[in-house]
Amino acid sequence: MVLQIGLRELFSEAVKRNASDIHISVGIPPVLRVDERLYPLKHPPLDAADVRDVIITLLTEEQFERYMAKKELDISFQFTISDEGMSLRIRCNCFFERGNMAMAMRIIPKTIRLMEHLILPKKLHEVARKRQGLFLVTGPTGHGKSTTLAAIIQEINMTRSCHIVTIEDPIEYLFQSDRSIIHQREIGIDTDSFAEALRRVLRQDPDVIMIGEMRDLETVRAALTAAETGHLVLATLHTPDAPQSIDRILDVFPSHQQDQVKLQLANVLIGICSQQLLPLPGGGRIVATELMWAVPAVRNCIRERKLPGLKSIIQTGSDFEMHTMDQDLARLVREGKVPYELAATYAFDARDLDRIVFGEGSPSVAGEGVASRR
Repeated sequence: MVLQIGLRELFSEAVKRNASDIHISVGIPPVLRVDERLYPLKHPPLDAADVRDVIITLLTEEQFERYMAKKELDISFQFTISDEGMSLRIRCNCFFERGNMAMAMRIIPKTIRLMEHLILPKKLHEVARKRQGLFLVTGPTGHGKSTTLAAIIQEINMTRSCHIVTIEDPIEYLFQSDRSIIHQREIGIDTDSFAEALRRVLRQDPDVIMIGEMRDLETVRAALTAAETGHLVLATLHTPDAPQSIDRILDVFPSHQQDQVKLQLANVLIGICSQQLLPLPGGGRIVATELMWAVPAVRNCIRERKLPGLKSIIQTGSDFEMHTMDQDLARLVREGKVPYELAATYAFDARDLDRIVFGEGSPSVAGEGVASRR
């Protein structure tokens, strides 16, 4: 069977529906993800030849050879969807499942949205003014971490004279140098690995270094060293909150090195923004965040690895513009932006959310509510 919808039409339909992702697999029609829900297109199920044709069309010969050799491939590319030259930027993962080719594509907005357009906490503007240190954006896959980092980078680009180096796998947002100069390096094309790129980056006269993801010991160690030696380092982690982010960094290292790393991290950390995107009833999504800043009490907890104490510091840190995820979800409920029932499904601790929204007399606080997600 031949694919009955052309790639132009497929990508155009995705744009029309404001889809974030496109899935191509054998045995089902093309599927769009819109606001966290999956929608199969009205199209016959794809067979192996259909999927292979799509992949061959989108990949270069060299990329296809790498995909066949490793059974995995991460790339990004531009695709023109109109005769007038309108194009999309796509991040793509090609993989195999049950012996068949498959791919998942993420549509990357061409316009880099500013922090105020993303409705992020105003305190994040301060990160763009920092000269050195480590700032982390964490959260689940597909919840806007790269978009938040891009907004911070773009603010630096528009307001400061800096040399910004990004290390990504693959490159997502494309920056145009403004007041800053920006060099974007892609793993597998411009450098072999995050660790290798970070070993070389300090020789490239950077002011700001953006790391797409801190994945391994070498990358984390290089990021801490860069932050310690007078550079602003921005990075992401797939962790749900600040305490688990600190734990993840420390646990990467052997136990005999962790005491030294605790001191190093406590000294260089600027803060951590953890985020989730919630679907809105009328369409679209809104961000909920947890914000922790490296105030003295936070630094002490990290040095002593008393990480359970971080939650209470964040909860009571409103004077420093800190808040937990559940506090921010409660704010969205009180402001009428999301219904309580939706917020509860994203809460880290439903009892905490109930307590904040309804007070101490709420049913779940009395023992009748939903248990914590964790």
